[in-house]
Amino acid sequence: MKQLTISQIKAQLAEIEMLDDPFFDSLIEDPRKGVQTAIKSRKRQIQKQLDLVEAHHQKLNYERQLKTQGIQYIAGLDEVGRGPLAGPVVAASVVLPDNCDALLGVNDSKQLSHEQRMIFAELIKEVALDYGYGVVEAREIDEANIYQATKMAMERSISQLKFKPDYLLIDAMELQNGIPQQSIIKGDANSLSIAAASILAKVFRDQVMMDYHDLYPEYGFNSNMGYGTKQHLEALETFGYLPIHRQSFKPVPDMQARKI
Repeated sequence: MKQLTISQIKAQLAEIEMLDDPFFDSLIEDPRKGVQTAIKSRKRQIQKQLDLVEAHHQKLNYERQLKTQGIQYIAGLDEVGRGPLAGPVVAASVVLPDNCDALLGVNDSKQLSHEQRMIFAELIKEVALDYGYGVVEAREIDEANIYQATKMAMERSISQLKFKPDYLLIDAMELQNGIPQQSIIKGDANSLSIAAASILAKVFRDQVMMDYHDLYPEYGFNSNMGYGTKQHLEALETFGYLPIHRQSFKPVPDMQARKI
């Protein structure tokens, strides 16, 4: 039988999805370096995909256990924006369906690139049974403190859902609202619902800060998202603080108000 070219072998390898596929065994004795390199490369790709699928299934453990108890309408909650000097704190609530295969690769928003977050945010909104946002602005943060403001944002995100959840999975937070819930440390890395909420909250808040950048480009909100970077602190010194700055966060109260 005529020997396959390396290009033909690569094409066939691309169709393989399991590490124990017999085609791999048939190539063990092929002396060509290009063939052996292609085998190793394809095996790495397959293993990476298998690891991704396994991680995806593990992220559904909390939701799966609750559903075996008859609990169906489960909302994952997360927030973004506790630490910045400017802008709101934003929370999101997400209720996912039983079949979440389309969300393979969804992870803690901090582990994803901007482009990945944008793609996943749209996908989450398409797949989710329900989702809602909660926004607490700088003045409210100053009045309540950031911890209470975070709770307020989460409660507001729940209120935006079409139906009251049967259960809440929350990233490292407890809410006193009478809804059965579980606070999960590093929940955005361990629960798919919370990870989805982290992505929606992050994308939403980033867009808010991008809009503020259009109004106040000197502060660099398009890159620092309100955090205290060198550019941001220098702009505070030069131009003063804005209405969107948190006056309870140092060094904002030490600055002069910007004349707008």
